[in-house]
This record gives sequence, structure tokens and C-alpha cells, in this order.
Amino acid sequence: MKSNGKRIATAWAAMVLAAPLIAHAADCAALTELALPDVRITSAEDHTAGPFTPPGSRSGRAMELPAFCRVQAVATPTAESEIHFEVWLPDGADWNGRMLGTGNGGYTGAIQYGALANGLRQGFVTASNDTGHTGSDLSFGFVHREKIEDWAHRAAHVSGEAAKLVARARYGRLPHHAYFSGCSTGGHQALSQAQRYPGGYDGILAGAPAHNRTRLNAGFLWSWLALHDESGAPLLSADELALVSRTMVERCDARDGVVDGVVDDPRQCGFDPEVLRCQGDDSGECLTGVQVEALQKVYAGPRNPRTGEAIFTGWPAGSEAPPAGGGWATYLVAPPQPMRLDYWGRWVFGDPNWDYRTFDWDHDLAYAEERLKIVDSTDAELREFRWSGGKLLMYAGWADAVVPPGDTVEYFDALRRAAGNADAVGE
Repeated sequence: MKSNGKRIATAWAAMVLAAPLIAHAADCAALTELALPDVRITSAEDHTAGPFTPPGSRSGRAMELPAFCRVQAVATPTAESEIHFEVWLPDGADWNGRMLGTGNGGYTGAIQYGALANGLRQGFVTASNDTGHTGSDLSFGFVHREKIEDWAHRAAHVSGEAAKLVARARYGRLPHHAYFSGCSTGGHQALSQAQRYPGGYDGILAGAPAHNRTRLNAGFLWSWLALHDESGAPLLSADELALVSRTMVERCDARDGVVDGVVDDPRQCGFDPEVLRCQGDDSGECLTGVQVEALQKVYAGPRNPRTGEAIFTGWPAGSEAPPAGGGWATYLVAPPQPMRLDYWGRWVFGDPNWDYRTFDWDHDLAYAEERLKIVDSTDAELREFRWSGGKLLMYAGWADAVVPPGDTVEYFDALRRAAGNADAVGE
């Protein structure tokens, strides 16, 4: 599927190079007449500086924004595609000459108005898309593989390339630099752009990238099974999770030289929940052997039961219920069934009634990775992105309970190994 991405990128690049330069900036309303490949601009209107209430806002709160031109459009790069996106363009004097593409979260199909507003305030031509669907469940991808591909990487590329051409029509020149920024699924999209469309963005910021999506979802399944008994009842309460996090911080906080309630790198601590195993007391400040073993399984991450091979990184100690909030409750403990079952049932096996208890760790993971190559963006060979002059920044949170930071570290290490190979970097 990477080659398909390259074909799309090549087509857009040809369009950018072939389209004649516009000598004078166009009025905002005139942008509806702009002809773009597989894109229809549905609206273009000026907004004066002041309050702007995003469509569908639950709070009804208005954003205070500078004056801008709001462009709404829909892209149809395939017969199944329907990617809605917006491009917000600052007044000419406020434009910093750059374009910013923004990422999404989870599987939600929605334009990110907060990201648009933040980019606009900083002077960027800013683009956001709905990834080609609406809603937050995974039913959109059931027997619609093109829509899965739109969500995974294509929507971010197509909307970004269109935004460049909209900017040229508005200002009479292309942005001199284009950037992409996203976290979680947005981080996934960010890495997909570097890997699949190496000339699309000059700078990419990938936060907590959920790019190893199939194995991340295997991690959710493994961790849920570890943290629940056969009846599906949680093995650890919210108070017990908080106890684990608190104990870990107490034991590891000082290792970075500053006692501040923050553990710099939990890998350096080597925390083992065995220290909390009850020794015959019922004080409530200890854990049973079953609970300790459950925690150890989640920290270690999923493994092939037959070969012992590591499948995915584990969740870090300290992420169970960190003092700053969040924790395992939403994704690993509270759900009555493992998270993202539709990824397996609808997307992998084509069966909405698929039973997670039938998952074969020795065979089903390999099948899923082959079937959903269009989703995962784990290629560490970024030679073409490097040749194009692209810069990639990544970050992760050590207490992230959704996307384990160990996976980001492993991908970074893979990038370093590839960059150390002369053939990989073309030197």
C-alpha cells in the first residue's frame, strides 16, 4: 500500500507543478471556483475577527479568532471515499507563509476545530479533515477497505495537498514550508505521512504515535485478559491501581535527582509489584498474588504463548493511575470487554460477532498484519523523507496509559539503526 501512497503523492505533485501560478491573490469567495483533482470546494467565506462557534459544538462556546477565510471541501480520491475537510487561511498580512496539517484522535471522524483555531492564531494556513467518515465506532471500515485507508493515512495527505493549492489561489504563492502535527491517532497519521508521502511535509511532529496499530490493539486484548477473571470481573479496583502508582513513584522518584512526584524514566526504576504482595495482613495496602501476576503481565506486554516472542511493548509502571489523572481505567479495566474488538471482528475477520476468546496468538496476529498493511505505519526506512529535507520529531509520555511509550522508543531505535546503514540513508 505504500506504493499506492506514492502514486497519489506523485499525482498531486504533478498537479502542483503543472498548475499555473496565480499572479494576484483571489477573494475568499472566489475559491469555490478553484479546480482541484478529486476535490470539490463547497464553501468559501470570510470571517471577521471575533467570536466563531464551531459547528456541532456541544458547549456552544465561541472561539475568539483573528480574521480568516474559511474553506470547506470534500475529497473523493476513490469511489468509496468522501473526505470532508476545512482549510482556514489568515488575512494576507497575518500569514506566516507556512501550511499546517493537523491530526485526529482515536477512530473519530470529525474536523478538529481546536487545532484549526490554534494554527490560525499562529499565522498558519491550517487544514483539518474528518478522515473520511463520521462517528467514533469502527463500522465505517466494515467491507470498505478504501475508507480504512482514508482514515489511516490518505485523508491527511489529500487534504494537506489541497490546502497548499488553496493557499496559492488565495495568496498567489505556495507555502514555503508545510508541517504536520498530531498526537495518538494524529501521531499515527504523522508517521504515515513521512513513510508513505515523503515529499508532502517538510516538518512532522508525531506525538504518542499509535502507528503500530494492529499490535497496539493486540496489547489492549492481552492487558484486558490479564486484568480480568474468567467471568470478566476486574481484578484491581481504582484504589488498588492508585496504590500501585503511588508506590512506584515513592520508590523511583528520587532516581533522577529531584523529588517532585515525577519519575523521569520508569524503565530505569525496575519497579516490581511483588513488593506489594500481601504477607498475611488485610490492611488494604497490599495485593494478592493473582493481582501481582496480572500487573506483571501488563508491564511485560503480550507474548506468543508458544514461542515466548514479544508481540508488543508493555504498559509502563506508573501509568496505572498517575497522580495527574488518566490511567488504565478507560482502556484496560473498566470496559466490560476488551477495547477495539471491532478492529478484529469487522476489519480483520469480517465478522461483527467475532468472539475475542477465540483469538489465536500464534496465527491471528500475523494474519491481521498481512490483511491490514494499509493501516500500520511501522516502516523505519525513511530515506526518501530524508532526501526531501524532511525533519521528524516524536514525543511520548512516560505515564501514557493508552499508547505505551515503549513502542515510540522502539520505533526511534529502529530509525537510528536504519539511519546508521549507509544504504538506508543514501550516503
